[in-house]
Amino acid sequence: MASIGKRVRNDRVTWVARWREPSGRQRKRSFRRKADAERFLTGVQHAQLAGTYIDPALARVTVADWSDRWLAQLQVKPSTAARYESLLRVHVLPTWGRVPLHAVTHAEVARWVAELTGKGLASATVRQAHRVFSLLLALAVRDNRIPRNPASGVRLPRGAPKEKRWLTHVEVAALADAAGDCGGLVIRVLAYTGLRFGELAALRVSRVDMTRRRITVAESVTEVAGKAVFGTPKTHATRSVSLPQFLLDRLADQVADKPDDAFVFPAPQGGVLRLRNWRRHVFDPAVTAAGLNDLSPHDLRHTAASLAIAAGANVKAVQRMLGHASAAMTLDVYSGLFEDDIDQVAERLNTEAQAQPSGRPALGSDSGSMARLQVQGPHH
Repeated sequence: MASIGKRVRNDRVTWVARWREPSGRQRKRSFRRKADAERFLTGVQHAQLAGTYIDPALARVTVADWSDRWLAQLQVKPSTAARYESLLRVHVLPTWGRVPLHAVTHAEVARWVAELTGKGLASATVRQAHRVFSLLLALAVRDNRIPRNPASGVRLPRGAPKEKRWLTHVEVAALADAAGDCGGLVIRVLAYTGLRFGELAALRVSRVDMTRRRITVAESVTEVAGKAVFGTPKTHATRSVSLPQFLLDRLADQVADKPDDAFVFPAPQGGVLRLRNWRRHVFDPAVTAAGLNDLSPHDLRHTAASLAIAAGANVKAVQRMLGHASAAMTLDVYSGLFEDDIDQVAERLNTEAQAQPSGRPALGSDSGSMARLQVQGPHH
C-alpha cells in the first residue's frame, strides 16, 4: 500500500512517501513539502496502473557507467564497435558522462546537438554522435531504467550529400596503366566487379572460379586499431560476382602456382593488403599521374555500378553485384543512373516503333497473358 508519513528531526519536518514496487519491494522517498510527496506518489500509482513504472534507483546510473554496459552487449563488427567507442569518447561522454540517465532531457540533447554543430563538426559526424547516444538511451528504455528515449525526435543538421564520382572505361584504363601491373589489376577488379576494398584484400585463390568466371565474396578484412580483423562482408551475406573475360586472363596469371588459401592480392611484403598503405603508395600517385583529381578507392565501386548500368544491368543485377541489402538501397544510391537508363529505353522503343511497317500500335493479348505492344498492319 502507498502512504505518506510525517517525520520530525531537529525541528525539521520531512514527508516520506512509501510505496511497494510490482516486485513486492518496499520503497520510500523523502520530500520537504507534503504536496511534493503527494504529487510524486500519485505519479507512481498512475505509472504502476499504466504499466510504465520505472524504479528510480535504476535511473540514477550515470551515462558513462551505462555506456560501458551498452558497449559490452553490442553485436556488431569490430570496426563498427571501434567507431562507436570513438564517438562516445570524443563527443558524447565529455558532455554526458557524469549525468544520471534520469536527468537526460530532450531539450538538453537538442542543445548538445546544436553545440556540436556550432563547433564546426561535419553534419555526418554530428548525426553519428547523436545516433550512438540514442542507441545507448534506447537500451536504457528497454531495460526499464527510463520511460522514453529523450534523444528521439531531435532535429539533426542536414549535410549536403557528397557528389558521387565514377569513371569511364577510358579513365579506368588510364588509372590502371598509371598504377603498374599489380596495382592496375587491383584497380580494374574494383572498377569492374564493385568489390569493396576489404573484400578484395580478403579474397582467396580458392574463391576465384576461372571456369565459371565468378568470384565468391565470402570474407572481408578491416583494419581496427592497427590490426587486420577478418569477418563476413558488410551485409553478412556471401555473393557471387561475374568477371568480364578480359580480367580472367590477368587473374589467371595472378593466382598461378598459389595455394588455395593464399590471398589473390597480397601486400608487397606478404600478408594482407592494407588500404592505407596501398592508397599512399599506389592509388594516390596513379590518380595524380592520370590527371584524375579528388578520387578515392570507393569511387571505383561507384564506377562499377555506373558501367554495369550503362551496359544494361537492371537494379536487381546491380544489387547482387554490389552486395546491397535490398534493391531499394541500390535505387536510393544510384537512382539517377537508372533514370538515364529509363530515358534510353524510351528512345530505343521510339526508334524501333518508327522502324516498323506503317500502322498504329495497339495493345493486344497473348493467350490471356499480360498485354503487350503489337504493331498491326492497315485494315482492309
